[in-house]
Amino acid sequence: MDKETQTLSVMHGPGAILLISCYELGHRPIGLTRPLAALEAAGFSPDTIDIAVETLDAEKVKRAQFIGISVPMHTALRLGVHLLQRIRELNPDVTICMYGLYAELNAAYLLSHGVDFCISGDVPTQLLALVESLTQEKRIHQVTNNNGSLPALDKYACFEDNGEMRTVGYTETTHGCKHLCTHCPIPPVYNGKFFPVQRETVLDEIQKQVAEGATHITFGDPDFLNGPMHGLRILRAMHATFPQLTFDFTTKIEHILKHSKHFPEFAELGCRFIISAVESLSGTVLTILEKHHTRADVETAIDTVHQAGIALRPTWVPFTPWTTLEDYLEILEFVDTHRLVYHVDPVQYAVRLLIPPSSYLLNRPETKALNLTLDQSAFSYIWEHPDPIMDKLQKTVNTLVENDARTDVDALDTFYRIWELAVDMHGSRHTPLDRNRKQTHLPAPRITEAWFC
Repeated sequence: MDKETQTLSVMHGPGAILLISCYELGHRPIGLTRPLAALEAAGFSPDTIDIAVETLDAEKVKRAQFIGISVPMHTALRLGVHLLQRIRELNPDVTICMYGLYAELNAAYLLSHGVDFCISGDVPTQLLALVESLTQEKRIHQVTNNNGSLPALDKYACFEDNGEMRTVGYTETTHGCKHLCTHCPIPPVYNGKFFPVQRETVLDEIQKQVAEGATHITFGDPDFLNGPMHGLRILRAMHATFPQLTFDFTTKIEHILKHSKHFPEFAELGCRFIISAVESLSGTVLTILEKHHTRADVETAIDTVHQAGIALRPTWVPFTPWTTLEDYLEILEFVDTHRLVYHVDPVQYAVRLLIPPSSYLLNRPETKALNLTLDQSAFSYIWEHPDPIMDKLQKTVNTLVENDARTDVDALDTFYRIWELAVDMHGSRHTPLDRNRKQTHLPAPRITEAWFC
């Protein structure tokens, strides 16, 4: 066996490659599953760790020659950077690659703080190409057996609806997005482009997770209806094979309106809820974020989805530099009036606008007028609201939500406590809430991991 063959065989050995996921919204991370499949198909034998549900295995880290850390969102990046020092202590010479949206957005900082490579886009393909380019350079002294398996699905969040619990699988039918919402981390990386994933790949991922016990599938595309017929064909094929399987997906308000004719079929195929990033009801804020919908559009979308027998779960960014206290109260009144309290995770009422490096928001004149400071170690620009009451409210609501979640307070009680807090800060200029409305709110289907970025 010549030197090149020896090097290649070692790099293909069990555990020479280690993939680590930090956090992916409570589901099994596709940041592990797809790169793992691509590497195994090429003859490698990677190991994996998902620190959201597993401890960092020091032996896996020590024997690795290449470590890939998945950072598709801000929370994952913060956790990944925290891991770097520990990884370097255990294995000083290992090659480290961070991959995912936030790797590219923060590449300059990461490359100067111990990361060797940063990639995004079509991660499985790029990661495989990178590993193959390193096979002739990397050598390890000892290889031991690894189990290479992913954590069981029951370690992750469940689907819950009126006492019904389902094990959740996860997949994506596309990557990228054709929209350019200014606050979203996707446009700086994909620049308005999206790419379909082969139908066979998605259906194979679903089939394998059903075999592991999944009875509900989350389609985690940035927007499932970027390619509506592509997604619909996958749903039809999935339903034909697994007619009892339920699912959820994420899409824009404008796509709900544009493709409203499909929602009765989505319901027939097993759709139980849809997530849509409403963000705000303020015309000013929606214009700055370039969401391309209005409050009236949101109301129409709610009617469209609910009339089809599907729940709509709106997400919000209620704290921005341009949001007023009246805007915040409008969101609470809207949620209450439309009986959506159980459709919104309480953490949503505390979300503060994140402005990462390269954000399209930095191009808006309203943002340029702010006194922004880039905190590189926090991977975001720091801003203060012109009304100090709003910053105080955000911190207070955040603390309230955290404490209530820790003590398992019902979401309805948390909602009304937040509303009382906001009304008190507003003063006598605002009409107090109507407590009799509490009786109108019914439980809604959800994933048991609260959504946040």
